[in-house]
Amino acid sequence: MKSDMKIVIIGAGVAGLSIGWRLRQAGAEVTILERAQPASGATWASAGMIALAAELETSPPVEVDFARQSNALWPGFAREIEEESGQAVGYERSGALLLSDDAVAMAGRAAADTDLTFLTAEEVRARWPMLSGEYSGGLWARHEAHVDNRALGRALAIAFLKAGGVLKPAEAAVNLEYRGRRITGVLTPFTRYHGNAVLLAAGAWSGQVVQLPVTPVKGEMIALTPPPDAEFDFVGPVVWGQGVYLVPRGGRLLVGATVEEVGFDTSLSDGAVRHLRQKAEAVIPGLARWRLDEHWAGLRPGTPDGLPLLGPSHEQGLFIASGQYRNGILFAPAIAQLMADMIRGRAEPIDAFDPRRFPGAKP
Repeated sequence: MKSDMKIVIIGAGVAGLSIGWRLRQAGAEVTILERAQPASGATWASAGMIALAAELETSPPVEVDFARQSNALWPGFAREIEEESGQAVGYERSGALLLSDDAVAMAGRAAADTDLTFLTAEEVRARWPMLSGEYSGGLWARHEAHVDNRALGRALAIAFLKAGGVLKPAEAAVNLEYRGRRITGVLTPFTRYHGNAVLLAAGAWSGQVVQLPVTPVKGEMIALTPPPDAEFDFVGPVVWGQGVYLVPRGGRLLVGATVEEVGFDTSLSDGAVRHLRQKAEAVIPGLARWRLDEHWAGLRPGTPDGLPLLGPSHEQGLFIASGQYRNGILFAPAIAQLMADMIRGRAEPIDAFDPRRFPGAKP
């Protein structure tokens, strides 16, 4: 790579920070613009799951393959971030348990996938007695993992800065600048940033910068903490059941998540708390005594076909890394590698993820 190559990235979520870090390691001069604070959007609001079995059951093979590739990169990716930043990111390959009332379907999935093991309801309760709710059995996905997403965001920002990157919080992209037909920079309320290429990684807000089919999908989550005399302090795998997921983290249990298309509304609702608690208690009845510790909402970037937008846009000089929906954390290391290589001219986009599959992206 030319040492004088300059890249401007719009968005400091897990994608923007990871790609910027990889580009900086490769020798590029990188500036990241963030409308709010680094990793304060979907990255902060997620549960940090690196979920293959639960999230990708109905996904096309190309997305499953990409997810498997990224999952394999995660242990080294987490270790490198911790070494470079000096911050722990809480990566744990503790497995995941998918509960269901359809034992036949679960057994069929396990027979078709060597990474999955079918457990009867009795076997589940023998291993995790607190899971005394109603279900017919479960799938044990031993390779599933999760990471502390909030710690990850902080650590990535530190790693990027230590690598010599420039991070501009509270500085939103107002417009893209052209030289002829090529995009050569970004205008903010304060100044202009010029680059050989511009990367748009603004999550749910990507469609506000250019005309992209990215829709914000709201998700509310809660965190529960046990009473002082709790009979158990749940630690173990991520548990999926009753349409929710339960993620143990730092003495709390994260419960998520609702799904609503309501624009950019991130207001909190009592109904979401009731719904999430009811579903969680159907899996672990003992949670009825646990205290609500936190309630928050975030916006996932969705696309019409449910697949991410990764690659060059219709506009010369503009690349896109958005539309990851619920898989932003899972896909992070693979997206960082792929996009850094593409921007450097060393890789081609994956056809199914190519942003140009949709009509032109215009500022």
